[in-house]
Amino acid sequence: MKAFSCVFYRFAAVLLALSFLAFGVSAAEKKQEFKVAWSIYSGWMPWGYASEHGIIDKWAKKYGIKIELVQLNDYIESINQYAAGAFDACGMTNMDALTIPSANGVDTTGLILGDYSNGNDAIVLKNGKTFADIKGQQVNLVELSVSDYLMSRALDIHGLSQRDIKIMNTSDADAVASFTTPGVTAAALWNPQLSMVMKQSPTAVQVFTSKEIPGEIIDMMAVNTETLKANPELGKALVGAWFETLQLMSGDDAQAKAARTSMAERSGTDLKGYEEQLTQTMLFYTPGSAFAFANSDAIRQTMDKVRTFSFAKGLLGQAATSADAVGMQFADGSTLGDKNNIKLRFDSRFVNMAVANQL
Repeated sequence: MKAFSCVFYRFAAVLLALSFLAFGVSAAEKKQEFKVAWSIYSGWMPWGYASEHGIIDKWAKKYGIKIELVQLNDYIESINQYAAGAFDACGMTNMDALTIPSANGVDTTGLILGDYSNGNDAIVLKNGKTFADIKGQQVNLVELSVSDYLMSRALDIHGLSQRDIKIMNTSDADAVASFTTPGVTAAALWNPQLSMVMKQSPTAVQVFTSKEIPGEIIDMMAVNTETLKANPELGKALVGAWFETLQLMSGDDAQAKAARTSMAERSGTDLKGYEEQLTQTMLFYTPGSAFAFANSDAIRQTMDKVRTFSFAKGLLGQAATSADAVGMQFADGSTLGDKNNIKLRFDSRFVNMAVANQL
């Protein structure tokens, strides 16, 4: 996949979304068949396993629907296709949900807040030992993504600014190959690319990781709000399949190890490598832990930081005059931003059904 700029991707998503509307496609219709997009990331590998091993099909059949999970090799492309209406749901981060579909008018719901990055995202230097050594260097990252957010937070924490570095936009598909070239000395990466880079460049040093901003980079399964409203069966089936898969993979028995091995191989590593990535992923293995996180005060605080960053970067749209432009609603019903333009929602009702064994 060529490293097109994220700005182009976002513009293309808007055009595609408008074209779908022009042809009268209604997201609120009752449907029997659904498409869900996901991309390679340690916290999303359970989706691939659930698809390959019949878990998705089992839960879909229970609710009289069909669900097709589609793996896309480029993460940003997967979100843009979702925003354009090609998919009913998609794995994405909290920031990207706000700045791509929601900022472009696609009402989106965080159905499952599956994990937060706890070391899976990092800033890596070839020449340097501490974060201060990044000053004056070019940093390769997926511009306008959570890697850009990570960089911004790191600069702020260490008393530096964007003027102290130069950003080079690089797609996640090209991240590993680019870092092996002599001219690239710094990068912001996420797993599994991060692990691959560290193996190929043994002298490289991680000078800042998402452990230093816990709970801010959230990985979730996002669903079109109108589709979910018209088809609650989709939400029930996805939540049921997700937690069955997590339960299956979380033990120490042969079945659990086989599941994690399968996920490891699909993500380009081995069992040991994947289990190392999981130690850097605060994965909510039980419905109760996922529900508690989705209903915590931390979500609101995090999204306030994210929207402030997004507005400063111009990611809430040209018409946005403040960080309030895109409204958000949280699990407790509270809101941030324009209450008349709620486009991002955190809804824990389906996960709560799993807590109560009502799926």
